[in-house]
Amino acid sequence: MRHKDEQWEKVIRKGPFASSPFTEDHKRKVLQQVEWMKKSEEGSKGDRSEDNSRSSRPYRPQVGNESHKRRPRRGPLVAGTGVLVIAAGLFLWIWDDGQLVKPVIEQVYPTAALQLSDGLNTNLLTDIMKRNVATTMRDDLGKQLKITKVEDLPVSGRIYVEAGHESEKEYAQIWLDATTGNLREVGMRREMQPSDLEHRYLRQVPSLLQSIGSTQTLKPVSVQRYVSMKQGESEPISHTTLALENETGYGEIVWQQDKAISITGDLRPDQISQVALADARNAIEALSGKANLDLVRASRSKDDELGKDTVSFSFKDNYFVQMTEGKEGLGYTVGDANHYEQDFADWEEIEAYYQELYNIQESLLRGEVEPIIKKIFKMDLQAYKLHRNPDHPGMVTFELESSTDVFQVEYREDGRIKMITRGEL
Repeated sequence: MRHKDEQWEKVIRKGPFASSPFTEDHKRKVLQQVEWMKKSEEGSKGDRSEDNSRSSRPYRPQVGNESHKRRPRRGPLVAGTGVLVIAAGLFLWIWDDGQLVKPVIEQVYPTAALQLSDGLNTNLLTDIMKRNVATTMRDDLGKQLKITKVEDLPVSGRIYVEAGHESEKEYAQIWLDATTGNLREVGMRREMQPSDLEHRYLRQVPSLLQSIGSTQTLKPVSVQRYVSMKQGESEPISHTTLALENETGYGEIVWQQDKAISITGDLRPDQISQVALADARNAIEALSGKANLDLVRASRSKDDELGKDTVSFSFKDNYFVQMTEGKEGLGYTVGDANHYEQDFADWEEIEAYYQELYNIQESLLRGEVEPIIKKIFKMDLQAYKLHRNPDHPGMVTFELESSTDVFQVEYREDGRIKMITRGEL
């Protein structure tokens, strides 16, 4: 018998426990469950009737038409295998297109993986609350975090559950209805390695990058997940952000739930429009006076949530151009991304600098910006009125009264233009 126990010990300590967040205490409890199931199966053998044998086994729900069928009694060898299958249910994992995803026991009994810190007032948590907390972390956050705080909020009629610590990368706050145990609000976050990201996301990456004409050399480097549910909403919504990199560039994919809503990545050389590239170089020359600057990077960002599709060109000396198609029409930005440090001794100097930016003469600004706009957009700015915003010194807008056409201009204290954006403000 000791030999069998050692064999079970070897089996149970294989994956997924080897790389799972389960504690030694969880492993011990699972081993106890395995022992109980072994005894239950052994007790079902012998000369007892099939009905008595069935009554000693744990309930297992029937699926489909199988509930109307009676299966033949298994022989000794098959019954012995049955012990393995039933016990393995505690640590068997479901496969998702060729990759292990979740243990069966967490699917059927998600509270089995719920971890509670010592000293908590767990009497406040009903079974429904425990299940809702465990299921929410499992399905939306993708991980069970250890609960560190349980608090009754009698004024609002809620129970507050906190998992992890606010200063950590993994943290969860859940508010439950004290009467029904249902979710009321949720706020959770998690940072993970790409290898920990569910396969249903990773398998989308090549086709998503291909859909925007991006290079396949971008590789996953980090993942962030945020989950939120506000008062009045029916279920938590997760946003998963995957960052990608290669030797020269980067990319990003954002999913809402399981649907990709934003894709960004470097463009393959054959996907770069030579007409758009030539136009971007001309815009940089108009802004900076520098001609034929080398292209450093070309990328595309497609955001279905915002309804924008943007192609960006980055050039030598930190100049850039962005061309956007969106719900509100076309947008175009040309800018100088160089950062010019300003040294200030105190807040009075800072306020004086901002005041200088705000009060810059309109004639000086027009003298700087009109030639640039005429060269890039083939337009005359004289009919456009200048509007200042005291909350944004160093920025003005030129608007045409009879049109929705708008230019936003950022400038330095000497009037030099940093950035011009047309439309999509």
